[in-house]
Amino acid sequence: MSTNRRAFLIGIGVVAAGTTVGVVVAPRLLGRRKPPFEFKPNAFVRIGTDGRFTMTLGKAEMGQGIYTGMPMTLAEELDVNPQRLAIEFAPVDPAFNHPFLKMQFTGGSMSTISTYDQMRLVGATARTMLVSAAAARWKVSVESLTTDDGVVIERNGGRRATYASLAEDAAKLPVPAKENVKLKDRSNFKYVGKPQKRLDNVVKVTGRAVFGSDVQPPEMLKAVIARAPSFGAKVKSFDATRARAVKGVVEVKQVPSGVAVIAENTWAALKGREALQVEWDESAGQNVSTDSLRTEWRSLAAKPGTVGKDVGNVKNALANAARKIDVEYELPYLAHACMEPMNAAALVKDGRCTLWVGTQNQSQDLNLVAQALGIPPANVELHTQFLGGGFGRRASTHSDFTVEAAHVANGVGRPVHVVWTREDDMRGGFYRPYSISRVRAGLTADGKPLFYHQTVVGKPVLKQSPIGKPIIDKLGFDPSSFEGAANTLYGFPNLRVESHDTDEVVTNLWWRSVGNSIHGFVVNGVVDELATLAGRDGYAFRRELLAAQPRALAVLDAAAKNAGWGQPLPAGRHQGIALHESFGSIVAEVAEVSVEGRNVRVHRVTCAIDCGFAINPDQVVAQVQSAVIYGLSAALAGEITINKGRAVQGNFTDYPVLRMSEVPQIDVHIVESDGPLGGLGEPGTPPIAPAVCAAIHAATGQRIRRLPIAASLA
Repeated sequence: MSTNRRAFLIGIGVVAAGTTVGVVVAPRLLGRRKPPFEFKPNAFVRIGTDGRFTMTLGKAEMGQGIYTGMPMTLAEELDVNPQRLAIEFAPVDPAFNHPFLKMQFTGGSMSTISTYDQMRLVGATARTMLVSAAAARWKVSVESLTTDDGVVIERNGGRRATYASLAEDAAKLPVPAKENVKLKDRSNFKYVGKPQKRLDNVVKVTGRAVFGSDVQPPEMLKAVIARAPSFGAKVKSFDATRARAVKGVVEVKQVPSGVAVIAENTWAALKGREALQVEWDESAGQNVSTDSLRTEWRSLAAKPGTVGKDVGNVKNALANAARKIDVEYELPYLAHACMEPMNAAALVKDGRCTLWVGTQNQSQDLNLVAQALGIPPANVELHTQFLGGGFGRRASTHSDFTVEAAHVANGVGRPVHVVWTREDDMRGGFYRPYSISRVRAGLTADGKPLFYHQTVVGKPVLKQSPIGKPIIDKLGFDPSSFEGAANTLYGFPNLRVESHDTDEVVTNLWWRSVGNSIHGFVVNGVVDELATLAGRDGYAFRRELLAAQPRALAVLDAAAKNAGWGQPLPAGRHQGIALHESFGSIVAEVAEVSVEGRNVRVHRVTCAIDCGFAINPDQVVAQVQSAVIYGLSAALAGEITINKGRAVQGNFTDYPVLRMSEVPQIDVHIVESDGPLGGLGEPGTPPIAPAVCAAIHAATGQRIRRLPIAASLA
């Protein structure tokens, strides 16, 4: 969609409680005839006199389902079947900013949480104006009218008017203030809370959905980059003679991330890169390897660190514990492994830049491209495309692949599409951090949990983000070092969590569930070890630790009950259980596992989730299933190792993900509660690794304290 940003907003209709409804003029949309007239009460919805309903989506769709969830909420209050909505991706504009982050961003499992109230108000505002237009036309009170699927209906008189027929009259009315807009009671919801088919299913199945990899602006060139082979490496010199001789190669140029080969097609660009001769300075990462980090960090983990949480008196508890453990947990670097590798297209011409990119961070991408090119942000136009997976990788703190495309295209005069190979992407750096934790924990004489003390070592993600410094300065520590441990729901009377924040050359980024994927494994692993020490099973022991957490208890019980915990299992199968809260949602998972030698097979995973209110139950199920598969892939075999500053793994041959034949049966049970809305994209990931490892212990007696499981199983 192409929109003149400066002409987009002409005023603010509603500003209240972090919700902005902006009145807009008609944008010019590529690939669609503008209807004779459109009613545009706000920045998100348009109703044409041709009967077309269009929603402008301010979020990125990367498979998580926001392309359906947000329209459902808007359509509920507008009183239109969501299946009738046409969806368009929004331009970058403050009207579509995240209400808390004050930028256009998709991530942190916050999309539904942050837009639910906003979309309800958006839809209800439009419906109010349409009803008011009908009341004025018929000279009746608004109280005498109701609505149903895009039609205003007179309760007693029987007159009916479609929204399309009222559009022009409604457009003449003032946008009502928030306090004059009545929202539906949840008991009257027609669509929200009930399963809905995804609105993007058809375009994706038929191939009509345009992902970043699919963009085809006229005269577009393709480019690949000879990238640094190790972390921190820089170009010393390069010889492009043979590269320029490759048929189809148009230009070879140095950019901040390496040397770009620009060609008429991707094949020519790749062959040109093969012919390119580059001399690199790799001194920055020569001494960095997984083995050297392991040795150094084990030593650090034994020393006091920065305190992120301190409850009770761990020192006294340690001295008085009847039984205790002192263990080390290790988690590897992990790649995001998106099915669609990174890519971005850019046209830089006449002091302006146009971008086509699948990104989670539209505002930052636009602003950092403007900064890189030395042009005003108003001269940058960004078109959001469908994303072939994100998991945090497309929320790069430095907008790396988008800024890179702008650098490559600068001076070319034609659009240039920079594409990454799978190896480029997997060895390109931005991993979930490597982490080592030392944990000491203990029990009272009667087997009650007494204390938990964790010291974690790693390079936290937040400190590597431009937004991180003010947060860290305010708190005095990096909260991403502790999330999932410092805020555990397990009720240890004495709890202390410390960290050593490192600064190795390997670059990290948020990975699905961020620190929760690390500490969810560590905390649950230790809880299982304490349960064994106390002579209790993992489920019963957790119930005691969660006695003060009724929502968590309900989730734990639901998972155990539906998994048949304690009931006979098929021969050779064993169960493990884990629970974790993240992003406002509580998830418990029971893994049913068999082990033959070094081969682990996960047969069934039973999940229970409390996410507050399930807007689309189908979406809840899909997201939890997705999170389980993603986390299970990592738990079983996911690992990036570093040798002399270089990533060893580079493709799915040595960084395997689950194939369809390996995916277990995954049952998801939604636990209703009055809790606030919780996230969906990430909370299902943290419990799966510890649940599987608990089942392995039940089967073999072996504790898995180092992931992936394949690297630890004897």
